Amino acid sequence: MSTETEYGFEKSALKLEPLTFWEGVAMIVGTDIGSGVLALAYGARKAGWPILVFWLIVTAVFTTISMFYTVEATLRTKKPLQISGLAERYLGQFGSWLIFAAVVVNSFGCLIAYTSGSGKIISSFIGVPPALGSLMFFIPSVLVVWLGLKATGVAEKAITTCMGLMMVVLIGASIVNSKFSALNLTSYNWYYGIPVFNLAIFAYISQYLVPELTRGFAASGKITTMPKSIIVGRCFSFLLFAGIPMAAIGLQGKENVSQVVTIAWGEALGTWAYFTANMFALCAMMTSFWTIGETLLTNIVDRFKFPDEHNPKYRIIALAIVAIPPFYLAYSGLVGFVDALFWSGSFAGVVMSILPIPMLRNARLHGDREPEWTCGVLYHPICQALIIILFGGAALYAVLQAMGVLPAGW
Repeated sequence: MSTETEYGFEKSALKLEPLTFWEGVAMIVGTDIGSGVLALAYGARKAGWPILVFWLIVTAVFTTISMFYTVEATLRTKKPLQISGLAERYLGQFGSWLIFAAVVVNSFGCLIAYTSGSGKIISSFIGVPPALGSLMFFIPSVLVVWLGLKATGVAEKAITTCMGLMMVVLIGASIVNSKFSALNLTSYNWYYGIPVFNLAIFAYISQYLVPELTRGFAASGKITTMPKSIIVGRCFSFLLFAGIPMAAIGLQGKENVSQVVTIAWGEALGTWAYFTANMFALCAMMTSFWTIGETLLTNIVDRFKFPDEHNPKYRIIALAIVAIPPFYLAYSGLVGFVDALFWSGSFAGVVMSILPIPMLRNARLHGDREPEWTCGVLYHPICQALIIILFGGAALYAVLQAMGVLPAGW
């Protein structure tokens, strides 16, 4: 009996569940708009908003190109695999474990930040201890991850739409506020500029989401619209990444920005804005938790060769790995909010942005499926060289900063 489905992919432990175009866009935005957007204003306060915008544009362009490399690699592979499984096939065991480690580091960096940030926000709302607030956040978050890819896409679309509306209101209210000053946005200092790139990398890391999108768009019969959905999602993400720090820094001045931007920003606008801004923060953390939790879970299934992602026994094991360590680390005092994102971006961003280059090269040589879409001129050696220089340089800066040779950004 043939193992090939009607969608042109083989049956595997990872199931094909349909996604619409806008559910795909929402998953991109929901993944991007998480803890990263909440930390950008604080992380860029010494460097300045112009430098932040510069790095956001550069990072958006080159992480998206890297995502497209992963898109083509998945479309050249009949068996649905997560990004660590693709690396195993085309880069061998070392490459696979390296990418899996990057996925875990990035995911745990996110989930630690979500745990810490959500606990503080819910505590400020209703007066419960932060740890209890984090548990209240975790329960619905983990439930959606348990339900799988389709539930994640539907939930993302609904919550992401609400998030966009909240930000339009808050950014608009900030700009028309009498305390808003465009002068707060004009100063910049390149001495603190490079670490902002590392935070921007973290905010845009979504390569691990590509296999999930491929499964979803394959099941819906609309694979050729997937690159467009990625671009549209990235445009929405950029507007929020640039707009939220603009509103917060312009209103408060860079000296008064909080690590979780919505806390001090909301207070500066008034009670209604405090609750609205922090509801946005909770939604941002939750939507990102869903996609990151889902992709980490399926990477665990793929990397450890679990027979079926929906088998309750294996799903419980994978979900426990997703949820328990980040919660422990968040309340161990070992990792701070912005630092968790900086180091995640430094390591995971480099690995997941650079390794798709050789992965696609080998997929073009040894793939077993004719792709519906290819990268074309974007796979030019100049693009590849720029990706290696930019992201490799970010990692080198992080190492030299840790050694005290180069300055920290905040």
